[in-house]
Amino acid sequence: MTLKIHIDDGVPPYEQVRAQISEQARSGALPVGYRLPTVRGLAQSLGLAANTVAKAYRALEADGVIETRGRNGTFVAAAGGAAERETAAAAEEFAARARRLGVSREAAEEAVRDALRAAFGE
Repeated sequence: MTLKIHIDDGVPPYEQVRAQISEQARSGALPVGYRLPTVRGLAQSLGLAANTVAKAYRALEADGVIETRGRNGTFVAAAGGAAERETAAAAEEFAARARRLGVSREAAEEAVRDALRAAFGE
């Protein structure tokens, strides 16, 4: 695993760690089941505070990219399945909320298209 932190980048270091691990897991550079360094170990090797790496690991775990197995360590999760399940759950929640609010199907679909364009820079 290779991570590079650019302090002058303007992007917070924890976000750089999160983004790079996420990308490497998604691309297969970090295979499912790969054991990540400890928070302290990675922080030391990158010259960061342990809390910075811990924050990145918490975000990655919330995203389903990694999983912590107690004292056994932190591993790359089978992110595809977890990401798809979380996306489907979020979509169901949005659809139910839009319906409760009385929003038409067409307006809800347009809201989703707008949000996706904004999120993916299209």
